Amino acid sequence: MPRRTSLNVAIIGAGRVGSVLGRILAEEGERVVCVVSRSGASARKAGRFIGCRRTTTDLAALPRETDCVFITTPHGAVGDVARALAQVDHLNFRTLSACHASGMHTAAVLEPLQRRGATVFSFHPLQTFPRDFEPRRIVPSARGIYYGVDGSTKGIRMARLLAKKLGGHVVLIPAEMRVLYHAACVVASNHLTTMMSVLQTMFGRMEGRGREYFSVFRPILMATLENVAATSPAEALSGPIARGGIETVEGHLEAVQEYVPSLLPYFAAVSLETVRLSLSKGSINVAQASSMDALIRSYLRQSSKEQEQR
Repeated sequence: MPRRTSLNVAIIGAGRVGSVLGRILAEEGERVVCVVSRSGASARKAGRFIGCRRTTTDLAALPRETDCVFITTPHGAVGDVARALAQVDHLNFRTLSACHASGMHTAAVLEPLQRRGATVFSFHPLQTFPRDFEPRRIVPSARGIYYGVDGSTKGIRMARLLAKKLGGHVVLIPAEMRVLYHAACVVASNHLTTMMSVLQTMFGRMEGRGREYFSVFRPILMATLENVAATSPAEALSGPIARGGIETVEGHLEAVQEYVPSLLPYFAAVSLETVRLSLSKGSINVAQASSMDALIRSYLRQSSKEQEQR
């Protein structure tokens, strides 16, 4: 693709991702020339936020000067959008770049556009975009992030350029590992959020103090993340399992079983993984790991039987 001082970007998909990344591109001096959505109202709303006056529900209305199409629809719609775009004859496909923001799909889903001569690549923002948050609130956390990318050599080169314009970075994901990569993203965001809910529930059992959970636990949460960042998960690991404290582990299991039995499967599953991490770290030996593994699994079996009887 010829180098330009700025890109002429069309955003297809007027949700949080398209609105936020379109806004950042506009703030960085790129031209968002059109916003497309299935709903005219959502297209206009995103257009106002991004600063783009041209909004539409019709892909055929994309302006001729479009040289970068950014598909930010839900992943189930990406293939349909690519096939429809490939029929828009007034676009100059030889100079067109097209990418999607799906974590699940590789660049292959854009193959209809590639057949027309477009440069295609995947470009998944490795960040959370909560539906309950207004786009303006998300913009600061979407700067300086990584984008999961795959594609041809030319596509990857274009992805690096786009990431630079967004103030971000590229991490190359092997196409065959794309779904595993997306599962890792789920661990980083969704599972962490679930863990916070578990923490809130456990602390809430103490005279209804759940609302206080984050302010109380924030120092240990932040310190743990900083320790992991500075070293590694194994080196940062502490606590009774890492010390081989089987009596303490049993006490924890008993307490969870008594006060929040619905959380026992979660607590036990994470404890088993902590046993494996402690063993790989070398802070416990095989015998200690086997004893704790057997103990935790016995509570899991008991919990499963109790649930079957209900």
